[in-house]
Amino acid sequence: MLEPITFEEAEKAVGKEVGVSPWRVVTQDMIDKFADATDDHQFIHCDPERAAQETQFGGTIAHGFLTLSLLSAMTFETVRPLAGSTMGVNQGFDRIRFVAPVKTGARIRGRFVLTKLFARPSGWIETVHEVTVELEGSPKPALVATWLTLAFIEPPAG
Repeated sequence: MLEPITFEEAEKAVGKEVGVSPWRVVTQDMIDKFADATDDHQFIHCDPERAAQETQFGGTIAHGFLTLSLLSAMTFETVRPLAGSTMGVNQGFDRIRFVAPVKTGARIRGRFVLTKLFARPSGWIETVHEVTVELEGSPKPALVATWLTLAFIEPPAG
């Protein structure tokens, strides 16, 4: 786990890049398991022969939602948690764009820019990150998104 960051340190990071995840390979096994979990077995994801013959991709591609779902793992690897946070909650996205397909075997990584940090009176800290999932060797990213999350900070005892 990454070393936590104080709220004051996080405030100073607003508007700045706060992390770039390691590269990860998107495998056919990952795609197949995601297809099983979501019941999305479209041939462009699950049939390498047919996808090679009938699409411009030259083979299978990852589901856009698979790529999006990997943001959680990428952020845990990359973005320092807030000190005192007892849990985090995905609040949603203001914007998601799937820009380029992720071909099976491609390497991707997440780039995170903290654009907003707001302390709610309830003890929740709202954060907004502009996220880019880069595709190794591609001038276009796989996706870009504005991601909203909440972290709960336990108030000090006493």
